[in-house]
Amino acid sequence: MIIKRFLPLRLAAALWIALALCLTAAGPARAESIAVQRASLQSDGSGWSLDARFDFELNSNLEDAVNKGIPLYFTTDFELSRPRWYWFDEQPVSVSQSIRLSFQPLTREYRVSTGGLQLGFASLNEALAVIKHVTSWHVIDRNQVHAGETYNASVRMQLDIALMPKPFQIDAVNNRDWNLASDWKRFTFTVTERAK
Repeated sequence: MIIKRFLPLRLAAALWIALALCLTAAGPARAESIAVQRASLQSDGSGWSLDARFDFELNSNLEDAVNKGIPLYFTTDFELSRPRWYWFDEQPVSVSQSIRLSFQPLTREYRVSTGGLQLGFASLNEALAVIKHVTSWHVIDRNQVHAGETYNASVRMQLDIALMPKPFQIDAVNNRDWNLASDWKRFTFTVTERAK
């Protein structure tokens, strides 16, 4: 009788262990990622501008979404900080910019827009090439930094689902195909002289 009573418990335990081993062997679900290939700051006359190059590919679900007319938003974040031994780190700069990628079925044209600027492209690869290269983005004003000081600069890019239409935000939260982001790329920036 005792053996008959514990047999279902042993079978259930064996199934749970087998399931756990299968999940462990498969490994964690890995989201697609954006690689930050390079990032640098250049003097631009009124401060400093960011030049950065990113590398990524859209998975088939994201590509289908764009081709069906769903706009995708790529947000680039830039932060500048300086450690202080006596208090929290100083963070004189924290800025973001979003680029919208969309497809116009009537004209069969991909559009990349940011602010008031909008560019049209014949192919998705051409449009993505513009998104992957952030150039001359003014991120630091002269009065935000001090000459001779060294700062820690950080940059990243991500697919920003918060800017998408509400129905797609709900789906994107639960769907790993919509997870596309880079880690922070960190580098030091020494203000040798004020931008002129």
